[in-house]
Amino acid sequence: MANITLESPSGDLPAYLAQPSGTGPFPGVVVIHDAFGLGNDIRNQADWLAAEGYLAIAPDLFRGRKGLACMVSTMRDARDKSGPTFDDIEAARTWLLTRSDCTGTVGVIGYCMGGGLALILAPSGGYAASSVNYGTAGKDAYSTGYLRTACPIIGSYGAKDRSLRGAAERLDRVLTEVGVDHDVREYASAGHGFLNNGAGAGDPRPALFAVFGPIMKVGYEPEAARDARARILAFFDRHLGGAAADRTPPGP
Repeated sequence: MANITLESPSGDLPAYLAQPSGTGPFPGVVVIHDAFGLGNDIRNQADWLAAEGYLAIAPDLFRGRKGLACMVSTMRDARDKSGPTFDDIEAARTWLLTRSDCTGTVGVIGYCMGGGLALILAPSGGYAASSVNYGTAGKDAYSTGYLRTACPIIGSYGAKDRSLRGAAERLDRVLTEVGVDHDVREYASAGHGFLNNGAGAGDPRPALFAVFGPIMKVGYEPEAARDARARILAFFDRHLGGAAADRTPPGP
């Protein structure tokens, strides 16, 4: 596990690399952080994937900065489906492909803002599977026209999250219509961010929680998280070629 720096058209790009034990080669996964940046929780998400046999890299799209300006800039790129944010993510993906310990098969996983980006990237042709966790994206990204050529998608949502009401049902319906392999589930017990345990990881609580927390019902939900992780691993194993036979059950 190491903090590294990648080259990107937007300049030096800090990133966190989590490597499985052994010599590989391993399937790769690009881990896209939420609107609060690359914190300990996202590093833990990368470590979890590495422990399960995936070479995981989490680019710091905010480059160590915090605040509303970074979020607005990234969300503007997400709206336009282009820009420095996508250049940085592509730099992380192509960097994985240069490594001798990567099989050349790469997936993407994202949370909240990052989940929206993972959804937007699904039709790009660069990924063998996309894990969309409470993906915040425009309605056009949830459309048949946009997702017709998407890679396989696994989506996880919380029913208590009023900001994404109906998103899971819409995604499931669209992917069924266009014939894309998928696994979409909404958890009745969970709200937004139920896979992210920032408090447990020691990340500071963002001030925006006071505004959006009650609407999105933000909070880690262990049982839903455990089930979602098991689904994600099974889906990635199938589409990325992970080592399911050697896997132990995912922890909390």
